[in-house]
Amino acid sequence: MTQTAHPDSVLIIDFGSQVTQLIARRVRESGVYCEIVPFQNSEEGFDRLKPKAVILSGSPASTLDEGSPRTPNVIFDSGVPVFGICYGQQTICAQLGGQVEGGHHREFGRAFLEIEKDCGLFEGLWSVGSRHQVWMSHGDRVTAIPPGFEVVATSPNAPFAFIANEAKKYYAVQFHPEVVHTPDGAKLIQNFVHNVAGLKGDWTMHAYRAKAVQAIRDQVGTKRVICALSGGVDSSVAALLIHEAVGDQLTCILVDHGLMRKNEAADVVAMFKEHYNLHLIHVDAIDKFVGELEGVSDPETKRKIIGRLFIETFEDEAKKLGGADFLGQGTLYPDVIESVSFTGGPSVTIKSHHNVGGLPDRMNMQLVEPLRELFKDEVRVLGRELGLPDSFIGRHPFPGPGLAIRCPGGITREKLDILREADAIYLDEIRKAGLYDAIWQAFAVLLPVQTVGVMGDGRTYEFVCALRAVTSVDGMTADFYHYDMEFLGRAATRIINEVRGINRVVYDVTSKPPGTIEWE
Repeated sequence: MTQTAHPDSVLIIDFGSQVTQLIARRVRESGVYCEIVPFQNSEEGFDRLKPKAVILSGSPASTLDEGSPRTPNVIFDSGVPVFGICYGQQTICAQLGGQVEGGHHREFGRAFLEIEKDCGLFEGLWSVGSRHQVWMSHGDRVTAIPPGFEVVATSPNAPFAFIANEAKKYYAVQFHPEVVHTPDGAKLIQNFVHNVAGLKGDWTMHAYRAKAVQAIRDQVGTKRVICALSGGVDSSVAALLIHEAVGDQLTCILVDHGLMRKNEAADVVAMFKEHYNLHLIHVDAIDKFVGELEGVSDPETKRKIIGRLFIETFEDEAKKLGGADFLGQGTLYPDVIESVSFTGGPSVTIKSHHNVGGLPDRMNMQLVEPLRELFKDEVRVLGRELGLPDSFIGRHPFPGPGLAIRCPGGITREKLDILREADAIYLDEIRKAGLYDAIWQAFAVLLPVQTVGVMGDGRTYEFVCALRAVTSVDGMTADFYHYDMEFLGRAATRIINEVRGINRVVYDVTSKPPGTIEWE
């Protein structure tokens, strides 16, 4: 889908920081639209978006290294306000006449700023002489600032922790304001986009809905769209938005691939047929998918098989409909970001998203992706705007490959059935305990491990089931949910007693730090 126009926007240049997405979240939370672009494409992104302000992210790189990332000079020549964060500060100094050195004391963790001078980012927040907690994460540090800049705040290990050129509206910090460990960081970013850049903060889901509907109409015209409806929040919101734009030109297709949660296909069909006037086709493709996945253990191979079979299924259904020109799907902004290697780093191998970047030429269809500018929590707000009930909007995220990637190791029909039953019991216990809405995502994983156990008077050799539950706002960072032992004991006992094939249950207490991709 052609991206909607955003006259008041911020461009975020990603130099490879693990927390760049958090910068975007803070800008969006202030009601301002923003986009992230890799530094390699930043000049093109600047020309395309025509932003009113630019934020430079952190990076694992060093400005002292030959060929290290730089900010395009066109940005400094444009006159727009610039906010440099960590590496962003260092590249500002390196490019504008300051100095950066390595070999100093590295600083990772909590630090405290001493405010030396007033600054445009401090309005309603900090005053001269006050002291504030921030979060540092750097090796190199600035040792001389460019002409026109002045120091507005220092820390014990960073004498240039916060510098500013008020005349040019350039601001640069050594710490990370985007993380929660800098308590006032979100307000600093808000002051930058509102008070310094003068952006209105009027980017709302109501406005996004109207622009997205018009963009879909402009793209589709009078042609036919088929939409991949999985029953998840993303695909459902995408389908409703496309339907609002083009009505009966849309046909939704639910591919029942045998990798969904218990009774999910039937529940989705019932909901959309009873409550929404959508043309919905239910395709039973269980034998096709599970048959080809059987015995496959590599997670990327699983994804590729599922993506290919989805495409083949939609090709077949499009032919039955007499052809379709567009395929609608619920691609989100993190999907787009995570499927691109911004710095040649790990994002290439951490995760891939089928169809992100386009469809095979042979399909002769274009993608309609009305959510590709949104984060997960923003999709939920849009879903409420479209009238989806809270009970549906609040559903835990479920990945496209479904149970296939929650069944590590070789897939078999028996293992999928075992996992489906265990997962259903786990979610049932969560709902009974009134915990469902307090948890962002919970699910069971059938580990590729079998253990010897004693059940009654007999010995068993069965699978281990892992339970996972996390709290999160947007899925970019998460912490494990702190259950009490009584709940875990109750859920584990039910699973072991009711699911033949499992004799041991464990709870996963790992957290999801910034920079990792998805809980799967």
